[in-house]
Amino acid sequence: MSVVKQNEYQSGFGNEFASEAIEGVLPQGQNSPQRVAHGLYAEQLSGTAFTAPRHLNRRSWLYRIRPAAVHEPFRSLEHATFHNRFDEAPATPNQLRWDPLPHPDKPADFVDGLVTMAGNGGAAEQAGIGIHLYAANRSMQGRFFYNADGELLIVPQQGRLHLATELGVIEIEPQEIAVIPRGVRFRVELLDDLARGYVCENFGSLFRLPDLGPIGSNCLANARDFLTPMAAYEDVEGQFELVAKFQGALWTAKIDHSPLDVVGWHGNYAPYKYDLRHFNTIGSISFDHPDPSIFTVLTSASDTHGTANVDFAIFPPRWLVAQHTFRPPWFHRNVASEFMGLITGVYDAKAEGFVPGGASLHNCMSGHGPDAATYEKASAADLSKPDVIGGTMAFMFETRKVIRPTRQALDMPQRQQNYYECWQGIRKHFNPERT
Repeated sequence: MSVVKQNEYQSGFGNEFASEAIEGVLPQGQNSPQRVAHGLYAEQLSGTAFTAPRHLNRRSWLYRIRPAAVHEPFRSLEHATFHNRFDEAPATPNQLRWDPLPHPDKPADFVDGLVTMAGNGGAAEQAGIGIHLYAANRSMQGRFFYNADGELLIVPQQGRLHLATELGVIEIEPQEIAVIPRGVRFRVELLDDLARGYVCENFGSLFRLPDLGPIGSNCLANARDFLTPMAAYEDVEGQFELVAKFQGALWTAKIDHSPLDVVGWHGNYAPYKYDLRHFNTIGSISFDHPDPSIFTVLTSASDTHGTANVDFAIFPPRWLVAQHTFRPPWFHRNVASEFMGLITGVYDAKAEGFVPGGASLHNCMSGHGPDAATYEKASAADLSKPDVIGGTMAFMFETRKVIRPTRQALDMPQRQQNYYECWQGIRKHFNPERT
């Protein structure tokens, strides 16, 4: 038996939600009564410490057919490309860029198709991120996955995904994202023949909306546009596989039922989705650029105030109207490190070479910015007219720690060995006699 409510969501970020697939499942007045309705079990899922401040505390009560403890012992599971080994090669100050991953030449689901590109920190220190790409050509069949190391931010670039989770169903398409909290079990089904995209594995504090400061109470990503699924459950028995990621390694256990058997739940620790096209972009209407932090959708705070463990920022369609200003992103060097991807369209700082599904990495204090062709074009642009950046969606994972590429990322054929050449055509214009 399976009860699945598709495309039914609750609105808001970090809210206390309540949802039941069968009326009367949720107990009234207490969380763990001696007997739960319909013979269910009460189970708490905690994403933060019990004693975390109330405004930061994340937990949900699940009322399920069987407790999550019901499965056989885990054993080690080898995976050729998905890991957290960020010390295999020296971190490099060189600018790096990759073409998109090829589609699999043999059957591969979401877990099979994960390839670790870079990262820092790890689950043991509860800080840092893992950055992965995925390429899949089939749905997960008879297997489920959860990540005990961190929450997963999934950014599709090609193909729609049906995410069946313990707390309900989420469907996303390119230009939408989903966040699966640490520990939540789920299955990924493909709604198209092929799927490809990006994953940020967040080992640190949970993603939240950034503070807006002088911007006020509106704009950027608005809380009401984040959607959390309604309760859905599967009452299915059989021979299944439960795959866990724990301390950087994969484990597998046999389980004789679907773990997506939560009939009702309430709390504020749940998966959610967001449509990037709802982002309300802020920019300059006089001169110069705001800092790119103005494009932050979600942030994971660190132990240093104002310095993120990771920011997720996007560069969506927008108007450029600043006067006396070089309008594309300026040349810059950052104390933070940047991993970028492109979902669709053309990124306004690169004329060619950075294509949808591709990626780039610019580490701490490595100089980067527009290529030679973009600089020449923008320097001669007519600034009396607005410039519309349309049909594009790029994103960035920005982190305070150096992002260390994996050996497989450095050695893969998709790495553009000549990326540095995009700046070699930048000419000297200096003339002390000219103003």
